[in-house]
Amino acid sequence: MTRAERLTALLERLVEQGRIDVEQSAHFFGVSAATIRRDLDHLADQQLLSRTHGGAVPNSTSYDLPLRYKSSNRAEAKNRIAERAVQMLWPGCTVAMNGGTTTVEIARAIPTSAPLHNGVTIVTNALNIATELTVRPFIKIVVCGGVARPQSYELVGSLASETLSQLNPDICFLGATGIEADAGVTTDDEDESAINRIMVTRAKNAVVVADASKFGEVGFSRICHLSEVTTVLTDADADPEHVARVRDRGVNVIVC
Repeated sequence: MTRAERLTALLERLVEQGRIDVEQSAHFFGVSAATIRRDLDHLADQQLLSRTHGGAVPNSTSYDLPLRYKSSNRAEAKNRIAERAVQMLWPGCTVAMNGGTTTVEIARAIPTSAPLHNGVTIVTNALNIATELTVRPFIKIVVCGGVARPQSYELVGSLASETLSQLNPDICFLGATGIEADAGVTTDDEDESAINRIMVTRAKNAVVVADASKFGEVGFSRICHLSEVTTVLTDADADPEHVARVRDRGVNVIVC
């Protein structure tokens, strides 16, 4: 494992476990404790974590860890959701996608051959999704302008709003921080929610893609009410009570 790979793995473990212990990490990676201490000091200098005696914890005063360090969290569930989402596509359809670990998995799951070989148009404000799909010759990519947020790779601001407001996608796959019957669909950043809201209002069908950990959670800024959502794709670990409450609002919840 290279140092870059180890740094990424350390951050992934931090996201999953909530803290990192130097001695345990040294044993896990097969390196010295001094090496792990230097790694943690390097990540702390980048404000990606806070050092503690004997380890590190997430840095509550800095931004959330960038999206690339969260990709392994509930990966199997997100893969199942992505596979189900791709089944909703058809040749020639237009799809809006915001940023997020689940929407990235949807992008990766779009097949490279039939039955979608006649073309799909993807509209996104997420730079990483555009990168994933640019090499697919049968996919047309439309990327809005805007200011990039390093935590999510999403473009936000007036340029993004102006572009998306002129488009009418068939379907929107919407990732979110939380989904709750009363609060609706939410995220933690108000700039992102403003762009995501435009995607929802312009799309003919809005599909929220949310693994079980998102049910019952409420983020800082509302993207939309459940009345604006047609379908929610989640996994089998979702709390049945929260799922029932969302269904009571007239939303089709599909457990993948």
